[in-house]
Amino acid sequence: MSFSKILLAYDGSEVANKALEKAVQLTNMSENSVLEVLHVYDFPRVFIGEGLAPIPPSVNNEVYELAEQTVEEAKKRLAAMGADAQVELIQGSPVDVIVEYIKQNNTDLIVIGSRGLSGIREFMLGSVSHRVAQEASIPVLIVK
Repeated sequence: MSFSKILLAYDGSEVANKALEKAVQLTNMSENSVLEVLHVYDFPRVFIGEGLAPIPPSVNNEVYELAEQTVEEAKKRLAAMGADAQVELIQGSPVDVIVEYIKQNNTDLIVIGSRGLSGIREFMLGSVSHRVAQEASIPVLIVK
């Protein structure tokens, strides 16, 4: 089975790098396949009671700078593998952004790492990969 448009959801973790390698392999299986890499970041929110506490602008700047570094790392890894891919950076809730992205871009496969960088957040909300697999309308390959 070959896929024409593959989306790699990339967060810079070790398992995301394994997923990147797998996505490149899958893309190389068909000369008509296209690989798109998406890194989704979100600014932290702190709830106090029913309201949001203000986050210092420096924290948001650090989050954005880390997101940009993650995208640059993906580009370097792709270049080292000789892979041609579009790499995008989008702000928002990772699951929501990924699901909306596949709808808007006619993606036919999502490749994602089984666990990302967020320990306690994953415990509280469920892993992004699990939620993407539940909500996506296309096949999802979860790489361990």
